[in-house]
Amino acid sequence: MKLTANLSLLYTELPFLSRFAAARKDGFDAVEIQFPYDTPIADIQRALVESNLRCVLINVSAGDLMAGGEGLAAIPGKTAEFAAALVECQAYARALKVKCVNVLPGRCFDANKRARYLATFQNNLLETARHLAPFGIITTFEAINTQDMPDFLISTGEQMLRVLEEVNHPSIKMQFDIYHMAVMGENIPTFIKHYATDIGHIQFADTPGRHEPGTGNLDFNEIFCAIEESEYDGWIGAEYRPSRPNTSVTMAWKKKLPALECV
Repeated sequence: MKLTANLSLLYTELPFLSRFAAARKDGFDAVEIQFPYDTPIADIQRALVESNLRCVLINVSAGDLMAGGEGLAAIPGKTAEFAAALVECQAYARALKVKCVNVLPGRCFDANKRARYLATFQNNLLETARHLAPFGIITTFEAINTQDMPDFLISTGEQMLRVLEEVNHPSIKMQFDIYHMAVMGENIPTFIKHYATDIGHIQFADTPGRHEPGTGNLDFNEIFCAIEESEYDGWIGAEYRPSRPNTSVTMAWKKKLPALECV
């Protein structure tokens, strides 16, 4: 499996630019970054080269989403702000040669506005794909569970599939987050096997707690085997909150992968 370390959640005990070398030391070949925009492109490029890593995914800026707001990509009155964020994202995505750019739908606090928010989000998703597809970059979007983020616009696999059908663009795919979908009660192995070719990126963490595999109740042997046996050929991102202060000591799950037995 092609594993990537999410440097926004892993190795946070270290300064950001020191996390690249730590990920390489733990055997990762690639990294992903949620929002890299506080760090100059040249500094990230240098860290990637020095650590012999590639960056496979970044997110478009999500505005005030992480501070409890509705976000950016689905808000009818913020299309100009999203367009500006997309310009900045494109510069980073091209310079870092990422495979995927993820667009977070955001929240909708007023159920009466849901249809307008969905329409706005789909338009912004298509606009992202139009900007990035010519450079071979896949546009992804993800569902997030409504326990951690109440009122999130897209929170189930079915809703993601509906968006895919409506936008109908070859460069738009799902980002499938195992943790979020497990919280929402999805059958993880079945979904991955059925819709592998519609998934552009996978991320994982155990539940409850969003820590590393083995700290919760998910059967990662079954999940990793489902990925291996499916038609999915993309990267798989470790996007968990380490249960220990030292991220490197939470890698027992990774050391077990060579012995993974799938029936």
